[in-house]
Amino acid sequence: MRGLQWARRPMLEAVDWYYSMRPQSLPSEQSLEQCKIVSHRGEHDNRGVLENTFKAYDPLVEHQVWGLECDVRWTKDLVPVVLHDADLLRLFGKRLRLSDLNAVQLRKECPEIPFLEALIQRYGAKIHLMVELKDEHYPRPDYQREVLMGLFAGLQAKRDYHFISLQPELFKYVDFVASDALLLVAEDNVAEMSRYALEYGLGGVTGHFLLLNQIVHGLHLQQGQCLGTGFIKSKRCLFRELNRNVEWLFSNHALKLQKIIGQLR
Repeated sequence: MRGLQWARRPMLEAVDWYYSMRPQSLPSEQSLEQCKIVSHRGEHDNRGVLENTFKAYDPLVEHQVWGLECDVRWTKDLVPVVLHDADLLRLFGKRLRLSDLNAVQLRKECPEIPFLEALIQRYGAKIHLMVELKDEHYPRPDYQREVLMGLFAGLQAKRDYHFISLQPELFKYVDFVASDALLLVAEDNVAEMSRYALEYGLGGVTGHFLLLNQIVHGLHLQQGQCLGTGFIKSKRCLFRELNRNVEWLFSNHALKLQKIIGQLR
């Protein structure tokens, strides 16, 4: 689907609609207890509340959502910050690249963007952190590895956080954690990412719920790995994933799903 990016959104919306209309049986008590809702970039609409900001993440802690997903990039002076894009155009309307700004300049231009250190201080051990490493140049890899290791030193991998990425080669920058604290994100390359996760003993694989089918799920369960699916939107799609015993459920509507889970429990 990489060659059809223009069609991806309507295709996924059609899939969401289809599964929101399909009746599903009530999930078991065990699946309700095991499920872990992960908020994708926080509870945001990118109008009143921007993604990857404290304003988007604070309600998750308040409503006891299990996890949050955040994106990590680096400033010019190699300070890790929480931002999905390589530039400030989409969210802030500024034609500035993050890699051209040092931390002081970024704070002046966009004070809403959290530094990773501040995010860990605010949420560490309170909510599970799914930390996505973005595909970008690491000019001082040893130094940047040390920075990340120091920031996460007070937390326990797997229990408090996982690192996730679309690019398995980025995991070399976080080799201070065990392989089962690493998760690959699959797009249309599910078979490739699944094979890699199985071969190298990763914690599991995540991707769109339609692409991660029962065959893939079974392979990872056999090796003691977990599956994460996204982006769960409706109650019926939530039930479908719970009935498939999917453990991590990524969503842009985490509060809505958490409320459903709470009512059923």
